Amino acid sequence: MIPGIGKALIIVGLLLAAFGLYLNLGGKLPPLGKLPGDIHIQRDNLSLYFPFGTCLLISLGLSLLFWLIRK
Repeated sequence: MIPGIGKALIIVGLLLAAFGLYLNLGGKLPPLGKLPGDIHIQRDNLSLYFPFGTCLLISLGLSLLFWLIRK
């Protein structure tokens, strides 16, 4: 047996389950990119978008995932 394959399969399964849950709930969850903390500035000839809240959420999720993999 390959060591660590079981942990990897569990994590892949959890990711697939989370993605399936997100697809089932559809529009009931706030979409990424429109979270509190995301800044959108729109002027006549300029449109700027800074997704600070989305980046923070993704960073926290990935940090937790990598921490679980390493543990």
